[in-house]
Amino acid sequence: MTAYAIGHLHNVNVGPDIVEYLRRIDETLAPFDGRFIIHGGPATVVEGSWSGDLIVIEFPDRDSARAWYDSPAYRRILPLRMENSRGDVFFMGGVSADHRAADIIPELPRPDQPKG
Repeated sequence: MTAYAIGHLHNVNVGPDIVEYLRRIDETLAPFDGRFIIHGGPATVVEGSWSGDLIVIEFPDRDSARAWYDSPAYRRILPLRMENSRGDVFFMGGVSADHRAADIIPELPRPDQPKG
């Protein structure tokens, strides 16, 4: 199942280190079939508030996402980002093409079913 590496970054210092990070990150993604889905840019806020930059990288599965993050190639450039921004980074699995919103509701017993 498709998985995503998601970063919500704040206070990015776009100096020489971030430029170097951006120039090198694509080559770290390629061996793990990773690709950018969202890479910053302005958001049109329709509810609530938003600040920072959202980055979403798609991978074939969670194992590939983790392998990319832990890879020596990515670990070499990671300090360039971490020392020049703050934020949260996490992995999240995708859903199937036939997913419906109610699929996340746990199956509850019907009122007419006996308990236990």
